[in-house]
Amino acid sequence: MSAAENYQKLTYEKEGKGKWHLFPGLCKGCGLCMEKCPKNVISWSDQLGVYGTPAVEIDAEGCIYCGICEQVCPDVAIKVEKEKKK
Repeated sequence: MSAAENYQKLTYEKEGKGKWHLFPGLCKGCGLCMEKCPKNVISWSDQLGVYGTPAVEIDAEGCIYCGICEQVCPDVAIKVEKEKKK
Protein backbone atom coordinates (compact mmCIF):
# COMPACT_ATOMS: atom_id res chain seq x y z
CA MET A 1 0.00 0.00 0.00
CA SER A 2 1.45 3.34 -0.99
CA ALA A 3 1.67 6.42 1.22
CA ALA A 4 -0.97 8.15 -0.92
CA GLU A 5 -3.43 5.30 -0.26
CA ASN A 6 -2.93 5.73 3.50
CA TYR A 7 -4.39 9.21 3.30
CA GLN A 8 -7.39 8.60 1.05
CA LYS A 9 -10.49 8.92 3.16
CA LEU A 10 -14.06 7.74 3.23
CA THR A 11 -16.44 10.38 4.53
CA TYR A 12 -19.82 9.85 6.16
CA GLU A 13 -21.89 12.95 6.79
CA LYS A 14 -25.10 14.00 8.50
CA GLU A 15 -26.42 17.45 7.67
CA GLY A 16 -26.42 19.66 10.75
CA LYS A 17 -24.37 17.19 12.83
CA GLY A 18 -20.96 16.69 11.28
CA LYS A 19 -18.60 14.57 9.23
CA TRP A 20 -16.90 11.30 10.11
CA HIS A 21 -13.79 10.40 8.14
CA LEU A 22 -12.08 7.02 7.97
CA PHE A 23 -8.63 6.47 6.51
CA PRO A 24 -8.79 2.73 5.62
CA GLY A 25 -5.06 2.68 4.84
CA LEU A 26 -4.39 3.41 8.52
CA CYS A 27 -7.09 1.23 10.10
CA LYS A 28 -5.78 -2.10 11.40
CA GLY A 29 -9.24 -3.35 12.41
CA CYS A 30 -8.64 -3.48 16.16
CA GLY A 31 -12.29 -2.64 16.97
CA LEU A 32 -11.57 -0.23 19.84
CA CYS A 33 -13.78 2.40 18.21
CA MET A 34 -16.69 -0.07 18.03
CA GLU A 35 -16.19 -1.07 21.65
CA LYS A 36 -16.24 2.52 22.94
CA CYS A 37 -18.99 4.00 20.72
CA PRO A 38 -21.83 5.12 23.04
CA LYS A 39 -24.41 4.71 20.24
CA ASN A 40 -23.11 1.41 18.80
CA VAL A 41 -23.20 2.79 15.24
CA ILE A 42 -19.75 1.56 14.16
CA SER A 43 -19.52 -1.80 12.41
CA TRP A 44 -17.18 -3.81 10.21
CA SER A 45 -17.13 -2.80 6.55
CA ASP A 46 -16.26 -4.60 3.33
CA GLN A 47 -13.33 -2.17 2.90
CA LEU A 48 -10.02 -3.69 3.96
CA GLY A 49 -7.59 -1.88 6.21
CA VAL A 50 -3.82 -1.74 6.31
CA TYR A 51 -3.24 -5.40 7.25
CA GLY A 52 -5.98 -6.83 5.04
CA THR A 53 -8.35 -6.92 8.00
CA PRO A 54 -11.80 -5.33 7.78
CA ALA A 55 -11.93 -1.59 8.38
CA VAL A 56 -14.96 0.05 10.00
CA GLU A 57 -17.89 2.17 8.87
CA ILE A 58 -20.64 4.07 10.65
CA ASP A 59 -24.35 4.61 10.48
CA ALA A 60 -24.18 8.37 9.91
CA GLU A 61 -27.80 8.87 10.94
CA GLY A 62 -27.25 7.37 14.39
CA CYS A 63 -23.85 8.95 15.05
CA ILE A 64 -23.75 11.85 17.54
CA TYR A 65 -20.25 12.91 16.40
CA CYS A 66 -18.93 12.86 19.96
CA GLY A 67 -15.39 12.01 18.83
CA ILE A 68 -14.76 9.17 21.29
CA CYS A 69 -13.86 6.84 18.41
CA GLU A 70 -11.27 9.34 17.19
CA GLN A 71 -9.76 9.60 20.68
CA VAL A 72 -9.40 5.84 21.20
CA CYS A 73 -8.11 4.96 17.73
CA PRO A 74 -4.45 4.02 18.20
CA ASP A 75 -3.68 4.53 14.51
CA VAL A 76 -5.30 7.95 13.92
CA ALA A 77 -7.53 6.35 11.28
CA ILE A 78 -10.66 8.29 12.32
CA LYS A 79 -11.30 12.03 12.19
CA VAL A 80 -14.57 13.52 13.49
CA GLU A 81 -15.70 17.02 12.59
CA LYS A 82 -18.68 18.13 14.66
CA GLU A 83 -20.62 21.06 13.19
CA LYS A 84 -20.79 24.10 15.39
CA LYS A 85 -24.23 25.25 16.46
CA LYS A 86 -25.28 28.50 14.87
